[in-house]
Amino acid sequence: MLKTNRSVAKRFKFTGRGKIKRTRAYKGHLLGHKSKTRKRNLRHAALVDSRDMKQVRRLLPYG
Repeated sequence: MLKTNRSVAKRFKFTGRGKIKRTRAYKGHLLGHKSKTRKRNLRHAALVDSRDMKQVRRLLPYG
């Protein structure tokens, strides 16, 4: 029986075509010196890189 890694399941979502979405890093704290443009661009989701896909899929077997 395969188990889903719950910490990974909270951080990633699948798109309709099976790719994996992720949130961007560097938006958690120390935001005072970052520009408005930079913080605004960090809001948008990104896709997991193809080099990391195999590892993430192993942790999310039912995606």
